Amino acid sequence: MFLAIDVGNTQSTLGLFDDEGQLAKGWRMTSNASDTSDMLHARLFSYFLKDGYELADVSAAAVASVVPALTRAWWRCLGDLLGRSPLLVNATHDYGMPIDMPNPRTVGADRIANAIAARNAYGSPVIVVDFGTATNIDVVDDRGAYRGGAISPGLMLSANALFSKAAKLASIPVEAPEHALGDTTETAMQSGLVIGAAAQAEGLVSRMKAELGIEQAKVIGTGGLARTVSRATDLFDAVDPTLTLRGIREIWLQQHGGA
Repeated sequence: MFLAIDVGNTQSTLGLFDDEGQLAKGWRMTSNASDTSDMLHARLFSYFLKDGYELADVSAAAVASVVPALTRAWWRCLGDLLGRSPLLVNATHDYGMPIDMPNPRTVGADRIANAIAARNAYGSPVIVVDFGTATNIDVVDDRGAYRGGAISPGLMLSANALFSKAAKLASIPVEAPEHALGDTTETAMQSGLVIGAAAQAEGLVSRMKAELGIEQAKVIGTGGLARTVSRATDLFDAVDPTLTLRGIREIWLQQHGGA
């Protein structure tokens, strides 16, 4: 089985793929930069045990990480588990997708995985909107090249800032309200947060399409809050929550000749 790990600033997502390439099981865990390789191994063992798998089932693994300390910890953890180093996704390697940017090395590993998985699944041009700690928009043009995108504070980052800095605004369920015009404090906040995130994505995607002349590009939503935001917009051609994990696996396959 293949283990894909997407390490974000707030949460890490783990996906266990069977030999047919199907996602057999997924887990989420808090990203804690102080975690050691031994701590990660213990957590991984508990997840596998709970769901009836064994660590020995894993024959290969790859990691896309934006947290350097956890990149090193996972590298050691998986190296001990596999008896060889896992693949670390980064922009310094050629994964068969041109990166048409002045400094390709600065592109986050998760953004590369999203772009590759989206191009493979939906063709090009394609645009991915990933709702995580940050909201990332990634654009693949009609040549199949990665062109960049946008990064903004994520929905929950904005929500937590609002809850912590505005004394009269208590924490509320983060969900799409029925109307943009909120008639209570709660629905007004939900409108600003969820419909606001949708409107931001709509505006940025529209401008990017116009700038590159790719109005026909499909738009794919992913990330933990993609389904929530999708209820407030018709922007997305698909909501694909496993996109990043599949991209990590596809990069590993590309590096190993499709094995």
